[in-house]
Amino acid sequence: MTTVLTPASPLTAADRCDRCGAQAYLRVVLSSGGELLFCAHHGRKFEPELKKIAVEIHDESNRLSGTAATAAEGER
Repeated sequence: MTTVLTPASPLTAADRCDRCGAQAYLRVVLSSGGELLFCAHHGRKFEPELKKIAVEIHDESNRLSGTAATAAEGER
């Protein structure tokens, strides 16, 4: 039997942190076959331990520093 790994789909607003329920920005694939989702805060907090048990860590936390929010002149 051949196992084919497919690329992880991008995380969406529906993906929630398993620790606190905030939007998830990290997907951690475990060697046991399961996966965990973490917000950027908890991903950083648990990173050293996760690296010991993870097969893959998919990090999209760079999206947090993407574009700044802007408001129209009349909304300021």
